[in-house]
Order: sequence, then structure tokens, then C-alpha cells
Amino acid sequence: MPEKITVVGSINMDLVTSTERMPEQGETILGEDFSVIPGGKGANQAVAAAKLGADVHFVGRVGSDVFGGRLTTHMKEQGVSARDLQPVPDEPSGTASIILAEQDNRIIVVPGANLAVTPEVVAAHEDVIADSDILLLQLEIPVESVTKAAELAARHDTTVILNPAPVQHLPKALLDNVDYFTPNEHELLHLFQNEADPSIYRSRCIMTKGADGVLFTQDNKEKHIPGYPVEPVDTTGAGDTFNGALAAALTRQYPLADACRWANAASALSVQKMGAQGGMPERQDVDAFLKDQVERQ
Repeated sequence: MPEKITVVGSINMDLVTSTERMPEQGETILGEDFSVIPGGKGANQAVAAAKLGADVHFVGRVGSDVFGGRLTTHMKEQGVSARDLQPVPDEPSGTASIILAEQDNRIIVVPGANLAVTPEVVAAHEDVIADSDILLLQLEIPVESVTKAAELAARHDTTVILNPAPVQHLPKALLDNVDYFTPNEHELLHLFQNEADPSIYRSRCIMTKGADGVLFTQDNKEKHIPGYPVEPVDTTGAGDTFNGALAAALTRQYPLADACRWANAASALSVQKMGAQGGMPERQDVDAFLKDQVERQ
């Protein structure tokens, strides 16, 4: 049986409108396409890990609206345990309204029921966290709740991976309980800028660099795991795929360098298809991709 990953995090419904150009203030224009797609960083990372064969449990909240039911059903269909994805009365589900135009986007996120993932809710799931091998966290729920989840994980020797996005100031109580940080280059610049001695945290960083792969420190030496040259179709969710894949690889006891290499491959596959969750690969796809890369060398 695969070892367990618990994700405590956000789940949204993405409302995506494509149009030729952005409307001016006060202007109404016609769009070209509209789609409703499950998203949210927490849900994306949970789905990525589950599609790669991990045993994934999700703790989160949806609204008491039509999106809440659809999101819950979707998570189950993706192989994620949604027992603790519960509806919140009289609250809307989290949404992200996205306008795509001129090779750019505008996004408005309304957290909705995600804000109901309170420290008290997290504490009520201590047994789930204690029974997990890895706790995977992001910052789209209240930071107090993320801090509580990491505290409980540390209490029970559960490995904590924190994807610090969207980036914000983090309390020392959270920083001290994280085993691996996975910022991108921009997030890393802001992550430890208020710390007197950031080196104690940087040594736990796995910095993602998109197509350039990842950087991390091991045995006091900086190591670079290169990415894979592919032609991207849609980079949405590539970072979430990396985090889910990293967690899945670490539960299989992969050495850190191998886990990063495997997660790079999963991310490279994900950008070759449209959609965040729609492009996420399965385990056999990643293994076949890596085998092909070795044979080409």
C-alpha cells in the first residue's frame, strides 16, 4: 500500500473566460470561450499526487452551493479521499474568476469557504495528520491554520512540505516546523527577508526554476537538478504538479535528488496539455518519460 499524504488546503472553482482583448473600464465586449474548471492550489496538489499513485487525504471546506457538490464529487473521481472536505452552511465555495486575453491573464480570487479552514478545524483532524507520512501545505487558507497543521505534524513526526504561495510573511512558529520549502525564485526572495539568520531555513529549500529545474542544498553543497526541454502548451498548474509529485516520490523513499528529478518530469509532462489538473500525468507516464530521456542520452 502507498504511504499516506494529507493535504490541508484550498479548493476553488475556476471560472475561465477567453477573449481577444481585455475590456476597458466600463466597457462590455464579447468573449470567445468560457469554462468551469476545478482548481485551488491545495486541490491541485492533492490531485497531482493521487494521479501519481499516492494515497491522498484532503482536508478542506467548500460552500453550500452547486460548486461545492461538484468539487467534492470531482475530488473523489480523481482518487482523493474527500471524507474531510465538508460544506460550510451559507458560504460560497472558493472561486477564481480568470480572464485570458492577449497572452496574459487577470485573476480575482474569492476565498469563500476556504477561510473556514480555521485552526480549530485543523486541530479536529490531528489524527489524520498523525497517521500521515507527509503533510502538504500551501498559503491559500489562513496562515494561522497552516501554522497549526505544521505544529501537529511536528508533534507526530510527519514530514511537512510547504509550498509558500501566494507568498506572504510567515511566523517563526511555522518556519521552524517545515521540513521542505518549495518556493519559486520570486517567492524565495520574499520568504526569509525578515529573518535574522535565513540560512537555517534556506538549507531546507527546494527552489523551482521552471524549465531550468530545481536547486537545493544537501551536505552543505548546492545541487542543481535540470529540467526537461519540452514545448509548453499551458504552464498552469506546473508548480502544483511538481509539489504533488515531490510528495509522492518522497513517500516511496526516493532520495531527494531522485525525488526532484521525478517531480521535474511530472511537471514537464503537465505543461504539454491544457488545464492545471487536466494535464497532470499518471505514474506510468512519468516512468516512461524518464526512461525515454535516459535512452536519448
